[in-house]
Amino acid sequence: MTEQRVLITGITGMAGSHLAELLVNEHPDHKVFGVKRWRSPMGNIASIADHVNLIDCDLTDPSGVQEMIEQIKPTIIFHLAAQSFVPTSWTNPASTLTDNILMQLNIFEAVRHLKLDPTIQIALSSEEYGMVYPDEVPIREGNPLRPLSPYAVSKVAQDMLGYQYHQSHGLKVIRTRAFNHEGPRRGEVFVTSNFAKQVAEIELGLRLPVINHGNLDAKRDWTDVRDMVRGYLLSVQKCTPGEDYVLASGVTRTVKEMLDYLLSLSKVKIECKLDPTRLRPSDVQVLLGDPTKFKKATGWEPRYTFEQMMTDLLNYWREELATKKVKDSVATAAS
Repeated sequence: MTEQRVLITGITGMAGSHLAELLVNEHPDHKVFGVKRWRSPMGNIASIADHVNLIDCDLTDPSGVQEMIEQIKPTIIFHLAAQSFVPTSWTNPASTLTDNILMQLNIFEAVRHLKLDPTIQIALSSEEYGMVYPDEVPIREGNPLRPLSPYAVSKVAQDMLGYQYHQSHGLKVIRTRAFNHEGPRRGEVFVTSNFAKQVAEIELGLRLPVINHGNLDAKRDWTDVRDMVRGYLLSVQKCTPGEDYVLASGVTRTVKEMLDYLLSLSKVKIECKLDPTRLRPSDVQVLLGDPTKFKKATGWEPRYTFEQMMTDLLNYWREELATKKVKDSVATAAS
């Protein structure tokens, strides 16, 4: 079998690190390269750092991207790097739009100019659908795109760029519209992880027993990140270039239901309190995906339950904070 040279952008993030682990542990015939920024924290990939080839590259720099692509000559590209936090896109819309679009454009242009022929998966988002009406769920690939945040607009642009470069230049682009995915290593700014961290902090006595929250009525379709990255891998193996695919569990829950489940995992009595600063200028009220097309193409089925995903996320924060508390205690004792 010809060696697969796999490039993962955003390898130090939650999804990127889990995808790299999947490839290292289950596909030893794949040589894995990861793009990171010089300041990227390395904790997420510490366990596999010796098994991947890490490259510092600013993906907004076209010459740097072309040099990196020419050096690696990837046969598969997973483009996961992005400014992906919706609230940040409200406070800094210009960089969200320009960075997310430019990073992908530079990869496409490098591949085109170097006359390479990799399969390219681009990680898109259910946020593209935005304003979804009650008669439009579950959401399928053909649903109208009505983005409600600058982040969502940037993903629509990435989506259309993927289609255009496939049609105009023959790039083998797979467009995956992923619904919410969570699990261990999720950044603390995201709602599931933020709640889980607050619970873990309360258990350790690091904060008062009060959870601060925003809108609890929004409905989301959550998939475990470990199932999601397995879907990404299947997409480059079995999906049709140029096509778009919804990746989702097909089950929706409110943010309140998610929070209530986290609270049920703790023996500490915790009060919930609305924090107006956590409310968005506009919020997508319901995201429920229909993964029928993707399942038919790949045979993919989620393996992790919602309950396991949330339990593992809470335990991740329990371990992270407990380790930090011990280190802080040692440092204080030594000073």
